[in-house]
This record gives sequence, structure tokens and C-alpha cells, in this order.
Amino acid sequence: MAVWRRHFGPDGPTVGRKLGDMSWGLVALVLLTAGLGFAMLYSAAGGDMRPWAMAQTIRFVLGLALMITIALVDIRLLHRVSYVAYGAALLLLVAVDLKGSIGMGAQRWIAIDLPGLRFQLQPSEIMKIALVLALARYFHGLPPERTGKWTGLLAPLALIAAPVALVLRQPDFGTAALIVAGGVAVMFLAGIALRWFAGGLAVALVSLPAVWVSLHGYQKERLLTFLDPSRDPLGAGWNITQSKIALGSGGVFGKGFLEGTQSHLHFLPERHTDFIFTMLAEELGMAGALLLILLYLSIVAYGFGVAVRSGSQFGRLLAMGVAFAFFLYVFVNIAMVTGLIPVVGVPLPLVSYGGTAMLTLMAGFGLLASVHVHRDVPVARQSGGGPL
Repeated sequence: MAVWRRHFGPDGPTVGRKLGDMSWGLVALVLLTAGLGFAMLYSAAGGDMRPWAMAQTIRFVLGLALMITIALVDIRLLHRVSYVAYGAALLLLVAVDLKGSIGMGAQRWIAIDLPGLRFQLQPSEIMKIALVLALARYFHGLPPERTGKWTGLLAPLALIAAPVALVLRQPDFGTAALIVAGGVAVMFLAGIALRWFAGGLAVALVSLPAVWVSLHGYQKERLLTFLDPSRDPLGAGWNITQSKIALGSGGVFGKGFLEGTQSHLHFLPERHTDFIFTMLAEELGMAGALLLILLYLSIVAYGFGVAVRSGSQFGRLLAMGVAFAFFLYVFVNIAMVTGLIPVVGVPLPLVSYGGTAMLTLMAGFGLLASVHVHRDVPVARQSGGGPL
């Protein structure tokens, strides 16, 4: 109660003052982007709010409330609970490994049954944000002289390796790669010497043959199809081939809303999830695709702007880590559906249909907003978090 009174009571800024200092520009960008997503899900269902657009709208409203709530939480309290959040996400991943529900050949979800409500929770999505929180706290408390030493790398590497090992067991190579990339990005932003990244890249290249042998059959097939989609145009190469046809047929201004033939005639797979960017480009053309990309880049730029204005290392690393994780989501999905990288099953942020991804993303935006609201609040540098 003492902590609560200090941050939210008479001893701390009022909720009204924090709301007035809220990142409303970020909220507007998120609303615009999500609005495009609702429209595309409405179109994907043939001009019907059900089954996807209505459910996604409800999730977004809940996510927006979560975002604003997290934005009001004092950044020192976020610093204090960072390792707890990471530990909880890791336990959820262990629970998936022990008793997760299976879908599409993978064990990635936990079924949650409540009175009158059943939903699937994907802990790997939560871990993407929890890892950024934990690494931001670790490097905030790490003395500068230890940043360039190998002893300073052991803890963050362990923080990254533990969830990656569990996610690979599901199996979910794409999400594991995103977790690694997000963690490595925070390490880079924290000032780790480039020689360590060069060494890690060399080890990764040497390990490629062993990685290939360990891949599942469908994962090898995805890589081979990426290199030559024409090798099996009616099988493994069908998805990316139809995606490219839809992208090209949209032209500059598209075929028109609700008029996409590749999607509505069911040539385009997973039009409401992984390949929704392709459907958008077919119906709204290159103009619509560029508008969405501009909104995404604006959100990323906003995140880095928040980081620059933060008065603490924890806030800077947290904001940049969240912004970079968001950018990775966008880049991987768009690169995947345009044939620049293999298909890995990563949703398009705020646009693709999905519950855990939406709520986790909005929680991440809440962390960004909290860094902005508390940009002038000092955060103790002690590794244990220091007194609140």
C-alpha cells in the first residue's frame, strides 16, 4: 500500500495528470492501424463482422484499456517487477511443454476455461515483451565497465536461451528466431561490443549444417520452397505463389474494397491471419500497402523518440526494445508474404486476427507510454531494483 500511495496517491502524480501527459499521438497511430485491420477482417469474411472483425474489435478495446492502465504504472514499479514478469512468462512456456494444447501440428497454446468463456493463450507472444523488460532491467543495473566483458554476457544469454529452447520444442522456429533477434537487439542497444556479435555470427554460420539436420520435415520444405517456389506449385509452393499473384494483381490503387478475387475465391490461404497484408494490397493496391507501412514506421519512430527523451537507461532500453520488437513483427510478416524470406507464420501487428498477439502488443505499447509519461522519473541503478 505504501508503494501504491507513493505512486498514485497524494505523494505521487495524480491519475489525471498522467492521463494528460499520455502518449495520445501513439494512441491515434494505433487506432488508425487497427482500423485498417478491422476493415480487412470485415472484407475477409465477405462483408460480415463475424467471425473475425467483431472478435478482433472486442480484443482491441480490452487491449486499449490495458495499454492505458500500464501507461499509468510508475516506471520504477515496472523496473521492480521485470524479473517477475519474465519468470511468469517462462513458467507459462514450461506449462505449454508439459500440458499445452495442440493445433496445426504444434503445441504452442494453453487452453483457458472460464465460466462461459474459453480461449487459447500463446505464452511465446508474452515472452517477447517479458524478455525486453528483463534485459532492460539487467543492463540498467550493469556497471559500464562490465558491459564489454564476457562475464556481463552470461546472464542475458541465459535469459534469451531459456525461452528459445522451450519455444523450439513446440516447435516454432519463427517465434524462436524473433525472440533471439529481439534479445540481441537489446544487447546491441545496451552497448555490447561488436566483436561479440561478430563471434556469435561466426558460430551461427558454422552451426548451419547441424541446424539443418535438426529441422522438422515441414521446416526443410519451407526453406526449399522459398529457394524455388516452382518446385511444388500445387503443394508447398501454393501459398507464396498465390500471395505474389494477389500482390501483383492489386496494381496501384487495388481492385476495390471487398473486390479481391484471390482472397474471396479462396485462392489466398490464411487471408485473415498470416497473409492479410496480401489481401490488403490486392484490394487497396500499392497505395493502401504504403499507407499501412507508413503507419507502422510512424509507430516505430514514435517509440524511438520516446526512448531518446527518457531520463533513465531502463526507460531507453525498454522503449527501444519494444519498438524494435514491433518492427521485427512487421518486417518478417511483410517479407514473408512477398517472398523475401521463408514462410514462418508470424502475424501482422494490429491487423492479423489473433488474441494473445493483440493483447501482448497493446501491453507493449502501454510500456512505451509509461516510459513517456515517466520520462523524468529517476530509476535506481542497483541490480536488485533499489527502493521504490
